[in-house]
This record gives sequence, structure tokens and C-alpha cells, in this order.
Amino acid sequence: MTALKDILYKVAIEAVKGTTDVSVGKIEFDSRKIESDDVFVAIRGTVSDGHDFIEKAISLGAIAVVCEVVPQTTHDGITYVQVADTSLALAYMSANYYGDPSAKLKLVGVTGTNGKTTIASLLYQLFKKAGYKVGLLSTVKILVDNKEYKATHTTPDSLTINYYMNEMVEEGCDYCFMEVSSHGIHQKRTEGLHFTGGVFTNLSHDHLDYHPTFAEYRDVKKSFFDNLPKTAFAITNIDDKNGPVMLQNTKAKKRTYALKTYADYRAQILENQLSGLLLKVNEQEVWVRLIGSFNAYNLLAIYGVAIELGIESQEALRLLSELESVSGRFQYIVSAGNITAIVDYAHTPDALENVLKTIEDIRTKNEQLITVVGCGGDRDTTKRPIMANIASTMSDKAIFTSDNPRSEKPEAIIEDMEKGVEPQNYKKTVSIVDRKQAIKTACQLAQPNDIILIAGKGHETYQEIQGVRHDFDDMKTVKELLEQLNK
Repeated sequence: MTALKDILYKVAIEAVKGTTDVSVGKIEFDSRKIESDDVFVAIRGTVSDGHDFIEKAISLGAIAVVCEVVPQTTHDGITYVQVADTSLALAYMSANYYGDPSAKLKLVGVTGTNGKTTIASLLYQLFKKAGYKVGLLSTVKILVDNKEYKATHTTPDSLTINYYMNEMVEEGCDYCFMEVSSHGIHQKRTEGLHFTGGVFTNLSHDHLDYHPTFAEYRDVKKSFFDNLPKTAFAITNIDDKNGPVMLQNTKAKKRTYALKTYADYRAQILENQLSGLLLKVNEQEVWVRLIGSFNAYNLLAIYGVAIELGIESQEALRLLSELESVSGRFQYIVSAGNITAIVDYAHTPDALENVLKTIEDIRTKNEQLITVVGCGGDRDTTKRPIMANIASTMSDKAIFTSDNPRSEKPEAIIEDMEKGVEPQNYKKTVSIVDRKQAIKTACQLAQPNDIILIAGKGHETYQEIQGVRHDFDDMKTVKELLEQLNK
């Protein structure tokens, strides 16, 4: 049991009915999880409002309620704490409840449209190889040193973040690397965390289903850097036009990385092959196992973070050379019939274009490039025709299919995509709703030496249709189909 007044430290309280000098069991913002003596935090979500469930929480045993509006009818013996923003209150309460774990770690946040998962995951990998105990909070998974847990969001809720960071502290971790999404920043999930550093990757067309304008999307990302303390470092991609914007108001130590312009951490691509990249990083050559210019940027950011966290330059380069690609990020196989299949998470126009450019750079032009791509349902609809245009323009054949249609009809999503195809590319495209059938068609069309790109889902092992998640793994599916064709 913990004193309510202790877990309300730093919370801006507007009014209290009852007493905060009471012991509570745990914090919950989901009324269904309430047990005797818990404190319920009423969060206004995008789908439901926690204030509508205050009575239910009390009936299940809540002894205290944190809310923005105190109910007209209150109960004796129940403490009501009124605050202006319950999401912000939850962030501070969660940190207090778990003993402020982020202050006991060297925490680095990675934000931007593309590259967050790769950078955070490879930083985890690099620091593990350097001999440290490390934690990871990512889209793909949560790692507490060697223990793995399933991830449900790019940036989890405040309670989950602090729970796992406390686990990291208990496990003796030195570092934690986490993805920081615009949703997470906007919903105050990262408030109350003590960041040692922040990384900005790039900014392109995404999440405009959530943010009303691109400017708001950019400014939400920027607010993460605005709030970094002067003891932290901020590393930004100066080649991205929004890179300098991120550093405008930050108090943190400013650092830059780039391929095209002068920067603190800079690189030149000397060779780009399917087996890897030869880079010159700050005038020192290094061979890495990752592919493409977008990964050159990712590796530069990783190198910069390693240096800022005290790893010596030569050691950082040696560790870079040992890094292996992240699941679902330009992951490829070559079949017995010499067909190359690439699976990538590219689900934004910019990411898809980067992957296709990378393939263009390493292909001989004597083979076909067949792209299988879809767009997610219940998400930003404006990027659908753009992605279809990119796929049909930059591929020899483009197959439009389902991604995660969620509650939308996949046929309607594909119709949105088809609107972006230019007349000269009509004959290069085909639409197949069933994703497995689309991949099978790509495999049947492919000849020896051809390349198949399957974009959009990457590491995901499910397909979400009408609220139900069905087992579906792009890499597993294409492997099986190519093996069948070679029999």
C-alpha cells in the first residue's frame, strides 16, 4: 500500500474532496481492472471517457478518484482529486508509484516518422554487445535486458512505461532506449520521464488521421526536444528540413548528423550492396550489414548516441559493424530459384520511396521488381493514393492488397489507392484483396533473379480484420510460397 499524497507529488491539484492521507493499492485508468483500495484515474480517450466509469470503479472498490470534473453525486469515504489534465497527472503518479525509475537509468528517446524502431533496437543491440545491461521499449517488443515482453503500442501508456522501467532498474540495467511517438507525446505518456538524450530521425506524411495538420504533427515532435533538460543531448538529422526546427528551443546539448551536409556526425556511402554498406563515418571506414541510405542515416544516429554516451569512436565503429537488421526492416531471403524477397515495414510514402530507391540502387536492372503493398484501415486516408503512385511508378509490377483493414472494407481502401495511379502505369498494377493470394501472385510472376518487395506490415505477425487479429506473417508466408514453387 502507498500513501495517495506521495503518489500525487508534482501533480497540479485544483481541488480535493476527502483526504489524500489515505493508503491505496495500485493505480488504474481502466475501470475493469480496479480492485479494493485502488485509485482510479479518469482519462479522456479517443474512444471513451473514463469519467463515465467513475461509479463502476467505485463499485469495484476504488478508494480514490483522480478526475478533471468531480461528479455531481459523490460518496462518503471516497477521495476525489480534481486536476486540469488527468493524462498528465497519470504520468507523474505512475513515476512516483514506481519510485521514479527513469531517473535511475540513462534513458534515450527516439522520435520521427521513420527509423525509430531500427535506431532504438540497434542501440539496444550495440550496448548489449558493449557489455551493458539494457532495456528497450519499441513497436516490435519490450526487452528488460534478456527478458522479452510483447509490445502493443509504439509508446505505451505511462503506467506500462514506468512498470517496465522499474523492472529494468530491478534487473540492474544501465540504459533504456525507447521509441517516442507523436501520439505518446501528445497524450502526455512521456511526461515525468528523465531523458539523457533524444534523437530526431525525419518527418514525413503520417498520422494525419490523428493530427489535424502537418504543422501540429511537427510541433508535437518538437515539444519533446523543447522539454529536454540542459544535462541531456539532442541529436537531429540536419539533412531533413525539419531537423533544425527540433533544436530551436531545446536546452539540451545540440548535435547533428547528415549524409549531405556538414554535421557533427557525418557519413559517405562508398558501396551499397545487398550484403551491406561500406561507409566512411567521420573520415573512418566501416563495413556494416545493413542496406540503403536510410540505414546509413540510422547508423549515424546510433553512432552519435554511442559517442555522446561515452563509447570511444573506434569501439563504436567496431560495434556498428556487428549490428544485424531488425525484424521486418529490409529483411530478405533468396529462394532456391534465385528470387529475392524483401519484407519491410514501410507504411508511409516516404518509407516506401526510400525502400524502393534502395532496391533501385542495388539491382542490376536486368530483373523485375514486383511490389506488394496495402494501406491500413482507420488511419490517414490521404497517404493511400500517394503510396500507390510511388509503388506503381518505381516498380515493374505493383500489386495492391490488404494491410490491416481493421473496421474498413479492404476493397474501399484499395479503391482509394488506385486513384493515385497515373494512366501510363495502369497496366503495371493489379488489385488482389486477399494478402496471401497477392503474395502468391507475386511469387508466380517472379522469374529467377527477380525481386519481390512486400511492404507495410514488416515484423507484424497478424492481420487485423473487423476487430479480429488473424495469424499472418509476411516473411513466413513468402518463404513457404517460394519453397512450394521450387518443388
